[in-house]
Amino acid sequence: MDLQAFGRIAAGVKRTLMMAGMLEIVDPLRVDDRQDQTSHRDHRSIRRLVALLTAGLLVAACAGDGRSTVSPPPVTPASTATTMARTVPPAPAVPTTAPPSSGPAPTTAADRLAAQLTTAESAIRDLATSAETLPALGRAQQRAYRALVRHPRLVPKVLAQLPPRLRRVVQANVLAGRELRKLNGPARRLPRWRIVAPAPAGQLLAAYRAAQGKLAVPWEYLAAIHLVETRAGRIRGTSSAGAQGPMQFLPSTWIRYGRGGDIQATGDAILAAARLLRANGAPADMAAALYAYNPSRRYVRAVSAYASQLRANQRAFLGYYHWQVFYGDTLLPEGYPARPPTPAPG
Repeated sequence: MDLQAFGRIAAGVKRTLMMAGMLEIVDPLRVDDRQDQTSHRDHRSIRRLVALLTAGLLVAACAGDGRSTVSPPPVTPASTATTMARTVPPAPAVPTTAPPSSGPAPTTAADRLAAQLTTAESAIRDLATSAETLPALGRAQQRAYRALVRHPRLVPKVLAQLPPRLRRVVQANVLAGRELRKLNGPARRLPRWRIVAPAPAGQLLAAYRAAQGKLAVPWEYLAAIHLVETRAGRIRGTSSAGAQGPMQFLPSTWIRYGRGGDIQATGDAILAAARLLRANGAPADMAAALYAYNPSRRYVRAVSAYASQLRANQRAFLGYYHWQVFYGDTLLPEGYPARPPTPAPG
């Protein structure tokens, strides 16, 4: 019998038992109290098992003609990997690169305008909205309508995204803006106006209602005329046709309806406008009365559209009240001409 072969077999058996967990390898530098608790019976059992396995391998090695014909079965990493593969499921594949993150959905101009108008119109009509936020809401509302007037192809897309309760509101304001833009035509050189802060909203509402109480002309039409003519009194100056004051009267017409009042005074001008409208069909025929005020069907449609919104919800006035003065596509801020004009935002 080859003693070298025997030694290799014994070593192989020992390695096999170690890998199977039947022999414990203890680092001499890390012996703990568990060694003292190992029973002698366990050690004797392990030695008998080693002896039996060794004898079996020796018999196989010495079979035949007395020469060693079978090499001890090597314990290779491959066999260990095969055993583990049978008992442990393979780990899922991990991608080497992270999947592309899905960013925010792209928005279009129609999306932004619909959101802007929904926010502004809803807040303006909400009783809980504070007075401090109304100027920003009114200006955002105005910018959105100006954009829709300049880009009418966006109107159907915006309307489709609005809550049903706001669709007629938006349609009316876009109609009014479109009619006035066509009525006024392209802007040329800047006018010689002064742009001032208007009277307080409550004071204006009181003046409109006082005129209605005296002459039965609906206050909503007086407010709409004031909005169209001078942005609720922001414009101080003479028009290209020679009209003056917050309600834009020609001096000749003022003589007839002013009744000796001041053409530049807000209360006097609103009363004179109510007299003119009453003399020409108001309140029974407001279209005829408005046409007498300014003989243009576009003017009649624009003023009527704004008045319809005020009639539907009085709080709509709190948005209109904060609209700014634009001359064409140029913003004339309060304080103009001391404050320079700027291109229209948005």
